[in-house]
Amino acid sequence: MRLIKGAKELFYFPLAYYFRFFAQIRLRQWRPRIIVATGSSGKTTLLHLIETQLGKRARYSHGANSSYGISFDILGLKRKTFLPQEWPFLIFLAPFTIFKSPPKEKIYVVEVDCDRPGEGKFLGTLLKPEVTLWLNSSKTHSMNFDEVVNPPPPVGGLGGGRFNSIEKAVAYEFGNLVAFTTQLAIVNGDSDLMTGELHQTRAQVRKVYEKGHLQEYQITSLGQTHFLIDGKDYSFSYLLPEDTFYSIKMTLELMEYLKTAPDYSFSGFTLPPGRSSVFKGTKNITIVDSSYNANLDSMRVILTMFSKMPAGTKWAVLGDMIEQGKTEKEEHKKLGNIISGYRFDRVLLMGPRVSEYTYPILRHETRDIRHQGTVVERFLRPTEVLEYLQANLKGGEVVLFKGARFLEGVIEHLLENQEDAKKLCRQEKVWRIRRKQWGL
Repeated sequence: MRLIKGAKELFYFPLAYYFRFFAQIRLRQWRPRIIVATGSSGKTTLLHLIETQLGKRARYSHGANSSYGISFDILGLKRKTFLPQEWPFLIFLAPFTIFKSPPKEKIYVVEVDCDRPGEGKFLGTLLKPEVTLWLNSSKTHSMNFDEVVNPPPPVGGLGGGRFNSIEKAVAYEFGNLVAFTTQLAIVNGDSDLMTGELHQTRAQVRKVYEKGHLQEYQITSLGQTHFLIDGKDYSFSYLLPEDTFYSIKMTLELMEYLKTAPDYSFSGFTLPPGRSSVFKGTKNITIVDSSYNANLDSMRVILTMFSKMPAGTKWAVLGDMIEQGKTEKEEHKKLGNIISGYRFDRVLLMGPRVSEYTYPILRHETRDIRHQGTVVERFLRPTEVLEYLQANLKGGEVVLFKGARFLEGVIEHLLENQEDAKKLCRQEKVWRIRRKQWGL
């Protein structure tokens, strides 16, 4: 496995440059105004909020945010199964895509992730965005940044230890997108890490602050979220964390820049699978599916949101936070301290990392959670947590799912309406095969 992973890392950018070459030609033919939505978390929500405003005036990089995904999106290539045998076909097709007529839309809104050193510069120099909206920066895909963080690796190791922390390395990478922005950078002004990277850009900078602008945040029902921003009400028929304030405010700032009258109702707003979707489950339970991804920051905002939901009995099913690298132990211990600050009836931890590092915090080091009567259990495999849920749910509970290790497969077996399985994340063939290997 290490050999395969090493080969993937070695060839990641060389092969990405092959597709980028043709994507650059395509962009020159097309010449759209490019708007980038980026950050460690919440960028898909931001993309969808912008879509409510610009509608058919723009084209959107739905489901694509990496060096490969964005090039594929520009070229009109699609990965359907995510299996390895797709690659020869994609490599063969890429040169022919430049002969197609360019899209008609004059604006291209792109979601961009920076999950490894060099990706921000790779995508920044490809896109050269007119506007970049940068939501946040936190430890995501941390293992990819270990080699550029002090102390330097052992003799014979890779990397150079350029940064004194993972947080700084990640912020620098996102900052590369701002560096290549030509006109306007809209940035979360509450993050010192982010504002420390703004010296990279010559674009105009607008900072968004929560204090003095977000007057109220409330979840009014299991599927309704309310914000009061600058004296104006915004209501959504979705569960949204409080940090969505930044996405709303940035979208409005973008509309002002584009001289477009905003739709304050954000009509037509939707969210893709795995972002706090609400489903009816067996035994009359309510499922909150936030299983798409997990890092410490996204865990924090979703658990805070869940704690504020108007519900009776709350169960939290939390999986590992993967790709944390050398900070894995530290991050999962911090997760235990975050969880202990909330009142949930049961906390079910699933995976080797939360079992080893998070569970002891909840069971032995944090008195409050024991005094509140919270039941804490741990499991290694998704089938184990599924069996526990099926045996112990009485009916009427609200169950949150957040984390890795195929929690969407657990949710699928708890849905009252099996047609809802189509609305879960990771439904491509490769993920169905992997879930089956895990017994789901």
